[in-house]
Amino acid sequence: MREQPASREQSTSGAARPLPSLRVLDVVALTVGVVLGAGIFKAPSLVAEQSSSGAQMLLAWGLGGVASLVGALCYAELASAWPHPGGDYHYLYRALGRGPAFLFAWARLTIIPTGSIALLAFVFGDYASQLFSLGPASSSLYAAAMVVGLTAVNVAGVRQGTRTQNLLTLLEVLGVLAVIIAGLVLAPPAAPPPPAATAAPSGTSWGLAMVFVLLTYGGWNEVAYLSAEMKRSRRGLAWALLVSIGVVTLLYLLVNLAYLRGLGLQGMAASEAVAADVMQRALGGTGAVVLSVLVALSALTSANATVLTGARTQYAFGKDSLLFNGLGQWHARANTPTRALLVQGAISLALVGLGALTRQGFQTMVEYTAPVFWLFFLLTGVSLLVLRVREPDAPRPFRVPLYPLTPLVFIAICGYVLYSSLAYTGLGAVAGLVVLAVGGVLLAVEVARGRRAPRGVGMRARPFDSPKEAT
Repeated sequence: MREQPASREQSTSGAARPLPSLRVLDVVALTVGVVLGAGIFKAPSLVAEQSSSGAQMLLAWGLGGVASLVGALCYAELASAWPHPGGDYHYLYRALGRGPAFLFAWARLTIIPTGSIALLAFVFGDYASQLFSLGPASSSLYAAAMVVGLTAVNVAGVRQGTRTQNLLTLLEVLGVLAVIIAGLVLAPPAAPPPPAATAAPSGTSWGLAMVFVLLTYGGWNEVAYLSAEMKRSRRGLAWALLVSIGVVTLLYLLVNLAYLRGLGLQGMAASEAVAADVMQRALGGTGAVVLSVLVALSALTSANATVLTGARTQYAFGKDSLLFNGLGQWHARANTPTRALLVQGAISLALVGLGALTRQGFQTMVEYTAPVFWLFFLLTGVSLLVLRVREPDAPRPFRVPLYPLTPLVFIAICGYVLYSSLAYTGLGAVAGLVVLAVGGVLLAVEVARGRRAPRGVGMRARPFDSPKEAT
């Protein structure tokens, strides 16, 4: 008997699934919102400290944009050929198999987006507390409230999440433009430093500068998790990525130029809050209040985008896993992975609690996430090469130019930053790697249970074992 067509809210199996509801504008807003985060108000002084000249500092930020563009071209091919809410998880599973995909999903659940959400929550809490303090634990209280609030907004529905994101991204971009105008037009130019011999930076200092730069550019790959929810042509995803990175690179170069003009390289390197100092020079006491609102808004914007995209991997993971199958539920009416959002929120809250205990929330979360993040970035680049060989006839609406040079360059960049993130971080990195190792133990349990389970239960379809399976 012929099956009835699936309803708008159901798949052919009767289960709710992601629906194409996002426009290119929505995806651009989400990507810009993730990337254009609070890091641009913290990292420039650290990059300036590792640079021997303003030109070298600006070159580092330009190279960060080029590196991000190289990675985006690789992701554009993967996401347009295999649109899936699992993003990297889906590519790793198709190319490298169950083990790397399981470990990546575990990292997405416990380290990468959850650590980023907690990091941004602390930035939000620090600057919100300057506007209105809630007492000794003010920053942590604001951070926890942000996690709960944004999780609730996204549980309510994908349209609520994206509408909130579009508004926040618009306000965030306007705020960054205000800092650019303040530094380039309103603030008096910094006095030139006295002549002094300046030693060229060592390779080590250059590597550290690029860790901070690429950390600040990080997050553009989150668009891959929305590929199954894009309207119209799959090529629209590639355009959304390229436009987003172009906008962010231009804004980053301009805002660093504004910092450089307003404070000078030495002033940037010595600044604890480079954007606040520029705003102070331009607007006086009012500048501090404006800056606090701006940074809190930027953190809120990036966190909302990360909450929205982060749960998509957990949903895809839950569809395949015995241990985590409860995450693979999609709420038809809200068009969101509700359970995955709630679990993600709970883990992010736990990391906020950890940061509150260490009293170094931002730094701890950076160290916790960076090495694992770059490890799986590298493996995703490898997946592109593998899938070109394994599935040469798969439809590819967008093909990465200059193949195989482009993905090889991306893999080399990831390897370099992975090394640097391990060489220059502390105990937080060790904690992240320990958590990833716990995932290895859970993978062994998953495999053992899968062998005992009847065929068709848990990893039941083994959906990516066959390249011919539909995306």
